[in-house]
Amino acid sequence: MTTILVTGGTGTLGRPVTERLRADGHDMRVLSRHSEEYPVDLREGTGLDAAVAGVDTIVHCATSPRGGDERAARQLIEAARRAGVAHLVYISIVGVDRVPLGYYKTKLAVEKLIEESGLGWTVLRTTQFHDLLAQVFQVLARLPVMLLPAGVSDQPVEVTEVADRLAGLAAGAPAGRVADMGGPDVRTFAELGRAYLRASGRRRAIVNVPLPGGTVRGMRAGGHLTPGQAVGKVTFEEYLAALFGGGRSR
Repeated sequence: MTTILVTGGTGTLGRPVTERLRADGHDMRVLSRHSEEYPVDLREGTGLDAAVAGVDTIVHCATSPRGGDERAARQLIEAARRAGVAHLVYISIVGVDRVPLGYYKTKLAVEKLIEESGLGWTVLRTTQFHDLLAQVFQVLARLPVMLLPAGVSDQPVEVTEVADRLAGLAAGAPAGRVADMGGPDVRTFAELGRAYLRASGRRRAIVNVPLPGGTVRGMRAGGHLTPGQAVGKVTFEEYLAALFGGGRSR
């Protein structure tokens, strides 16, 4: 078996990726600034050389909407080159090249850095995780009325299914840009919002609000969706049932 390093290995996606690879017998390293064995600051590059020494594959899950992803990727790529890492796997988002959201632009820039790195690489783009939508709806449900963007749909996918796919890619050879991965259904935000309200036991009126801007236009056009790759199995309702235990409000 190989030695695999996972950045962001304690996060929403990185944790199940690490668990699956470890269960398959791989020697795992989890990067964290607070790790006793491999304390690493990705953006500064401190501790990286020791962490990647002897590593066969890196799975790059670490990310921050607050910024710094490009700098962190450059540091990671340089350290991987010095260590002779054979395979760098990156998780990205469907629509990073079609929806002009700032965070998406950063993810696309990191993809380009990896593609031009000279390393063996694999990039997987997926739709949004169920967890993210649930967090968004939790915030929006704090108001007496749930305000949602008019004309926008989503295709949420179960994070554990993405973890299975990513772990399989990490255990294999570099494959370049692989097929996108989306959830089982394309649903309007209103439909998804109503499902959240039912499962959480809340009662809110839903108001669809027409919003301006290029990001919303890109989403209304379906730039963040991949209906031809609806390979996920777990529906948003099934995720919510597990989250709320059959409709009990938190």
